[in-house]
Amino acid sequence: MQFSESWLRSFVNPPLSSDALAHALTMAGIEVEGVVPAAPAFTQIVVGHVLDVAKHPNADRLNVCQVDVGAAAPLTIVCGAPNVAPGIKVPTALVGAELQPSEPGGEPFRIKLGKLRGVESAGMLCSARELKLSEDHGGLLILGDDAPVGTDIRELLDLDDRIFEVKLTPNKADCLSVYGIARELAAITGAPLQPVVFTPVPVSLPAGVDATQGGAHVPVAISAPDLCGRFSGRVIRGVNARAKTPDWMVRRLERSGQRSLSALVDISNYVMLELGRPTHVFDLDKLHGGIDVRWGRAGEQLTLLNGTTIDIDAQVGVIADATGIESLAGIMGGASTAVSLDTTNVYVEAAFWWPDSVRGRARRYNFSTDAAHRFERGVDYATTVEHLERITRLLIDICGGEAGAIDDQIVNLPVREPVRMRVSRASRVIGVPIAAADVADVFTRLGLPFEQQDDVFLVTAPSYRFDIEIEEDLIEEVARIYGFEKIPARPPVAPSRMRGTDETRRSIHDIRHRIAARDYAETINFGFVDAAWEADFGQTDGAMAPAPIKLLNPIASQLSVMRSSLIGSLVDVLRNNLNRRAERVRIFEVGRVFVRDATVPASEMTIAGIAQPVRLAALAYGTVADEQWAETTRAVDYFDVKGDLEALFAPRVARFIGAAHAAFHPGRSARIELDGKVVGWLGELHPRWQQKYELPRAPVLFEVDADALAERGLPEPFAVSKFPPVRRDIAVVVARDVDAQSLLDTLEETRREAACQIVQRIALFDEFRPDGERSGGLAATEKSLAFRISLQDTGGTLQENAVELAVQTLVDRLARSYGARLR
Repeated sequence: MQFSESWLRSFVNPPLSSDALAHALTMAGIEVEGVVPAAPAFTQIVVGHVLDVAKHPNADRLNVCQVDVGAAAPLTIVCGAPNVAPGIKVPTALVGAELQPSEPGGEPFRIKLGKLRGVESAGMLCSARELKLSEDHGGLLILGDDAPVGTDIRELLDLDDRIFEVKLTPNKADCLSVYGIARELAAITGAPLQPVVFTPVPVSLPAGVDATQGGAHVPVAISAPDLCGRFSGRVIRGVNARAKTPDWMVRRLERSGQRSLSALVDISNYVMLELGRPTHVFDLDKLHGGIDVRWGRAGEQLTLLNGTTIDIDAQVGVIADATGIESLAGIMGGASTAVSLDTTNVYVEAAFWWPDSVRGRARRYNFSTDAAHRFERGVDYATTVEHLERITRLLIDICGGEAGAIDDQIVNLPVREPVRMRVSRASRVIGVPIAAADVADVFTRLGLPFEQQDDVFLVTAPSYRFDIEIEEDLIEEVARIYGFEKIPARPPVAPSRMRGTDETRRSIHDIRHRIAARDYAETINFGFVDAAWEADFGQTDGAMAPAPIKLLNPIASQLSVMRSSLIGSLVDVLRNNLNRRAERVRIFEVGRVFVRDATVPASEMTIAGIAQPVRLAALAYGTVADEQWAETTRAVDYFDVKGDLEALFAPRVARFIGAAHAAFHPGRSARIELDGKVVGWLGELHPRWQQKYELPRAPVLFEVDADALAERGLPEPFAVSKFPPVRRDIAVVVARDVDAQSLLDTLEETRREAACQIVQRIALFDEFRPDGERSGGLAATEKSLAFRISLQDTGGTLQENAVELAVQTLVDRLARSYGARLR
């Protein structure tokens, strides 16, 4: 939002410089992003009155003008502007004047006494472009007939004014007007506020007669009180739409970023900028019958003022007449009832639209308006009549006409309950002791009605404040008016003491570093994802995952639910990389997921019924390593990623148990267990999703709980034996349906027996399955598993009989448990 300093100072004029005023506003929460001059610097340019214009004797396109600038004698000035004529008043640069250069960084342009085609010229008549006031260079800048001759143009046009550009937070709807900013500035500085006077305009049209019969009344029905709480309107007849907008209004509009269009439109825009009240002016003769304020209906259409035709539904508010929709409520008017230069009778409305009924509607149609920007944040509902009187006075003063009585209908206005604020609570939050008298002074300066009961203030928000609902809102008001600069910067006073580190847990940062060291790059994705990802990747062991948590107001239609898995995000990142011709992708993400869990209570850090665990997920695609001369190029597989995951768990050992998961290949996925608890999944992407997401090859992924990776055992020291180890290899034959992990678990249990105390390590190193009915002495239903057994004793050299006893004990245990036999 931008506005001119002079306009602001017409309401409140504190004894502050422009920079100090900008600083005061910024420190009170109204950030001033920039302050720029209304016009560039130039000197010795005055109002000149063209007395006579004659053709140049030596040039067809030049004129010799006699110009009165208030001096003893008129000046002779040669001019080539097409609109120069006797009687006009224009900016005149005297000899010695300096104009800004046409190019940035150039030398100023100095006006000198010289000759043009043999005729002496003592100055220059200026256009708006030459003065850098606009880009209009079609002719001279014509001034008003009442401009005093010889007056400095900077004084006449208030060109020493400055333009403020402020950045408002969404809650400061009360400051979306010059008067609103002035009200805040008065509270900040203590300077008196000049109120706007709303003098009622005398009614000069007969009352009680329908406007369609030439009277002053348009019947209005509010069919949707949840859309419109108050609707005020009046008829004004006999206006001159071709009237010229006053120069002072044009200047204020232009310095606020608004282009002057016509008097009727300019006046409506001016009142919106001045008071924050968007209004709409209908061409009365284009309205048919009464007005109905209602919600739209499916199948209806409206052509807007910007020429766009939109489809209406029941979620959009409209203003309709007997023939159809004429305006989009609180957003933009329709083209069918727009005013033009031929308009003679108008109907002006000022309404209170409920913010929720306007919020987000303009974005649905991919545009925004100043009216919607204000109404969706909240506009004063108590002053529609006063603001209607203001716009009526301007219309009649500028365009003439006769006004009818105001029709004011109130059906549903906000009910403001007092908000309670404790002074002790405010002091604790702000960080400095604040007296109750200071709080009372702040509320008085802000115009907030209150009742005081010792330490407690009960404040009722005014009708123009939609940002005061809870105690913290009032504390914010106290802090910013009391002065952020008065709050001292104090160092923390928390006790400083050494805390012991938990060596049994890794930090989340350590986990990130460990997986990054395995050649994975970190990605960060949104916590809200496409609902299709949850359907594709949200099942485990054939069971559907709980229904995803839907967002009430998603930022995009494809990001409508909270993620319960990180897999979908990684697959999407992979697709983006492949679309950019990446050949090898290794990525990971550490982040929260959101799943329904009825056991989770509500607390400061949790939401009832929703668990938010942190998980680590990774994806590997392409070759195991970049192409190089020392290693054969091959695609990454399940066991490569399993090795990476085992390194992350080390020194703890996780178990990988084959199981089905919706995201993974049915025969190439595993459930990850740690101490008997499921902590994650590992596998190759399911062929169905590989095809759906258009991936040339299936990536390998895993997803595990970060807490499981964070846990680690303390190292246990042991003596290094001085005696040589002994190794024995055994191959046992078992049925094909017996998995190797079960045999390893049984062997580890057997190590606890007395005869096996010297067994240090057991590892599987080979598996053999026959191709035919019988091969290598094995049946087609059997397989051979080879284990390497390492034995060592710290007390002495192993004896053969002890080694044989230990090995035989292990084999006997496998025989009893699985019917295994030595091969």
